[in-house]
Amino acid sequence: MRFFSRARYWLPLLPLIGLLGVTYWLNLQTQPEPPKPDNSKRHDPDAIVEDFSATNLNEQGVPSFKMAAKKLLHYPDDDSATMEEPRITMLSAGQPAIHATAKRATVSSKGEEVILYDDVEVLREAGNKKHGYKLQTQYLRIFPDKDIADSDRAVTIVDAHNVVHATGMELDNKTRTLKLLSQVRSDHVPDNQ
Repeated sequence: MRFFSRARYWLPLLPLIGLLGVTYWLNLQTQPEPPKPDNSKRHDPDAIVEDFSATNLNEQGVPSFKMAAKKLLHYPDDDSATMEEPRITMLSAGQPAIHATAKRATVSSKGEEVILYDDVEVLREAGNKKHGYKLQTQYLRIFPDKDIADSDRAVTIVDAHNVVHATGMELDNKTRTLKLLSQVRSDHVPDNQ
């Protein structure tokens, strides 16, 4: 009997508790969804390729540019790529090949620009009665479609008879010209005749 007498005091509160429950549920239904993280600004790779290798062909179907790396990572946000231990070969008909290596590189979206970083070494093979040479720098930008490369950093060029130091250079693989931009110093070692 005591239970029924106490229930009579609580009975008027049941509609209020029900109304509170419905109000809470409606409030949850009308709240906007929490914002989702904006992953478009993230720079995470979507593909990783080990022992990467690619060859670009000219209009005649002849290889003009080869690119290889220990590892390539592709980034979808800007369609760029990075490479570990890249190896680049620039080829021109009738001319000796030019090879470039570095510790790392970046490749732009359409591959129109390749930038080599850290311990960059460029080797031009000897040919056409010309000595080959080795060029060293910390930064080299290559434009494969234009067959040119440049750097705004210190460069050292070593061939059979010369050691040249300069700041900045422009290399045109088609015309086989190497232009040194500033602070050029050279040591010449003559042949022992």
